[in-house]
Amino acid sequence: MSLHLIALGANSAGTRAGNARRLALAAGALRAVFGPSTRVSPLYATPAWPPGIGPDFVNAAAAIQSDLPSRSVLDRLHRIEDRFGRVRSLRWGARVLDLDLIATDGRVLPDAGTVRRWMGLDLGAQRSAAPSGLLVPHPRMQDRGFVLIPLAQIAPQWRHPLTGQSVRSMVRGLPRAARKGIRRLHPL
Repeated sequence: MSLHLIALGANSAGTRAGNARRLALAAGALRAVFGPSTRVSPLYATPAWPPGIGPDFVNAAAAIQSDLPSRSVLDRLHRIEDRFGRVRSLRWGARVLDLDLIATDGRVLPDAGTVRRWMGLDLGAQRSAAPSGLLVPHPRMQDRGFVLIPLAQIAPQWRHPLTGQSVRSMVRGLPRAARKGIRRLHPL
């Protein structure tokens, strides 16, 4: 069994409470698909990223155990998003539901060179380029407070396979701007 880490987000339900309800339903869907041992962090109110893309988000993180390969886990995450009405038309636009596979144990997919190249992209290149396949770990997880802060609640000791840093140490290393406006709401 492998540990798969997932970032959850929603910002298009009209209200923070609506987005929180949507994440609670998504957590239930994750448990239904991956089993009752699925752990989900508390919810966090987070500013939209990048700034100006739409309403603020509600975010959380989940940890699942599965013997499925990463690609199959991602396919199941996409099917859950589809059930919630997710449409993938605008990169970094408002989201009915966003379920991102952040990491699978200490695996690096497709390879370290590819993931490192994506980790080094500047914001302009990130806006205009999208990877053609699955990248694990997520190449920008170490920069995003809205991913790391919820993840620290359920997997603080998980270590990034390329940087060697734990989630807890990545949170401590976040710049103030990456933490700004992130507030804990309540557990799921």
